[in-house]
Amino acid sequence: MSILSVCLFFLTFLAYGGHKYSVNKQKPLHLVRTTKGMVSGVPTKTAGVEVFKGIPYAAAPVGDLRWHAPQPHKNWDGVLKAGGFCANCMQATQNQQLNPPNVNRKSVWTKPFMIPKSPISENCLYLNIWTAAKSSSEKRPVIVWIHGGGFQIGSGSVPVYNGQAMAKKGVVFVTINYRLGVFGFLALPQLSKESEHHASGNYGLLDQIAALKWVKKNIAAFGGDPENVTIDGQSAGSFSINYLVASPLAKGLFQRAIGESGGDMVSDPMKTTISLQQAENNGEELLKKLQVSSLEQLRKLPADTIRKVAGSFNPNIDGYVLPEKVSKIFVEGKQNDVSTLTGWNVDEGTAFSIYSKPVNATEFKKRAKQIFGDKAGQFLKYYPAQTDKEAQQSQMHLTRDLLIAIQNYDWANMQSKTGESDVYLYTFDRKVPAEGNFKFFGAFHSGEIAYALDNLSYLKRPWKSVDRKLANIMSSYWVNFARTGNPNGKGLPEWPVYKLDKNQDMELGKTTGPQPVPNKAAMDFLIRYFNK
Repeated sequence: MSILSVCLFFLTFLAYGGHKYSVNKQKPLHLVRTTKGMVSGVPTKTAGVEVFKGIPYAAAPVGDLRWHAPQPHKNWDGVLKAGGFCANCMQATQNQQLNPPNVNRKSVWTKPFMIPKSPISENCLYLNIWTAAKSSSEKRPVIVWIHGGGFQIGSGSVPVYNGQAMAKKGVVFVTINYRLGVFGFLALPQLSKESEHHASGNYGLLDQIAALKWVKKNIAAFGGDPENVTIDGQSAGSFSINYLVASPLAKGLFQRAIGESGGDMVSDPMKTTISLQQAENNGEELLKKLQVSSLEQLRKLPADTIRKVAGSFNPNIDGYVLPEKVSKIFVEGKQNDVSTLTGWNVDEGTAFSIYSKPVNATEFKKRAKQIFGDKAGQFLKYYPAQTDKEAQQSQMHLTRDLLIAIQNYDWANMQSKTGESDVYLYTFDRKVPAEGNFKFFGAFHSGEIAYALDNLSYLKRPWKSVDRKLANIMSSYWVNFARTGNPNGKGLPEWPVYKLDKNQDMELGKTTGPQPVPNKAAMDFLIRYFNK
């Protein structure tokens, strides 16, 4: 089972009852010149904020460019009217059957969110910009948001990623599309052979790097500071942030990093990291299914034919984008040393399980002995199973810790140990308001996004004053961090720098303030065990 395939499906729950947003149909506030041509934006519903939708940052990866590193887009004449989102990258759509793995409660899937209705296309390498700047001289901090979805689904145009509120608070907010699934992460010996770097499979990550290069060259024209860029992402987006911080190809493209619920630090407790050879073997299995033998044949197949057969494809350690495992890069202090804000949600494990279905206490203890051997007794102290009810609770906590929490926790630890830039660690524990059975999910995976981006209005939920207050606090922290590398500011509870010798992170919830790192001893145990 892949952690990424689990996480992508739970993201659909985030916007239960969500709705689309619209913009005022007025004349654009101004024209902007990019390195490829002029673009015009449109005003948003927020006074003073303008949005530029669907700006190409690379050429369409179609035909011979399918499974190639992103190439520069051609210049255009006249003015590109950036008033509407462009196509989402190839992925499953809402009219296709979802079979989410290891889901505890199927009712959660009745309101797909991350999966677009239409359109989808290989011609999808576009980005969107929200800005309240009136001139290119303002040099506002920039946040580039990288969406989640298990590297299989998602889009920069998802409503809850809307950048109006963040732009109003003073940042230039950017969302991007990047190639997904088989089109973003297929590796093959033939593809590696034709590459000058003898690598294949990480095209989606190369898209992200290309988008950051575009931002560095062009964001000043939108009032942003190209030397003050923060990358931010959730779930697979947070994995992406972790990879970009580790990749030498992204050096100098950003100054700060925010990772929300995801990373690839601890050595394979859920088999997330694969080698280039393993990825190539997976690719060759796909060729057999498609009954083709050459790249020429493969590149001529219709995209939808490939997608329907392909299954899941994820990043690999290719020796180029990722020279080695992320954990090793951090241990050796070779990461891009940037200020880091990272954390997880306390109920990451409420919607899926590390097992195909919840098991009883007897089975849970049996599996603990099979996995942990003579350490099983210690494991069961942290994840007890004296009764079936207690075993089910421990399964949710273990799912949270194995899939998510130990990754962000170890990320903070290693950056603190081998880097010089500050780290800020959080735990989000606000039980997101819901009705009926949905109350069960609590502070679920992706639940923090609407708060961090101050976008509660894009979700139809029974919000309370505490939620609106928390959204203002969290989005202010995020903006302050993007501005200076320190989330603290006037009127906000003090957020301490994370230190290895201090058991302290920041609670973000009904109560906001420093606290001991939750479940620290259990996570330390898991990290020691899997890193042996």
